Amino acid sequence: MPQMDLVGWIVVGLIAGLLSGLVFGHRTARGCLPNLLIGVLGGIVGGYLARELLDVDQTVGFIAAVVVAFVGAVIVRLILAIVAPTDRR
Repeated sequence: MPQMDLVGWIVVGLIAGLLSGLVFGHRTARGCLPNLLIGVLGGIVGGYLARELLDVDQTVGFIAAVVVAFVGAVIVRLILAIVAPTDRR
């Protein structure tokens, strides 16, 4: 399986950020850039957790990369929801 290039990881980040945004609804930042950033951060967090907790060296395939990034993006959004103030005016 060939390695994904930068564009592939951006697409994975967008998809993971979009899916995690759907899970959280209107309670977190939305839009292309926030979804991309949260998705890419989610990929980093999910990849770290997959390596450390599940002892998986690398994800094989596009769907596996999206699943790992999605789980990480949900964790990132949970952390942001805890840290961010809830009173938006």
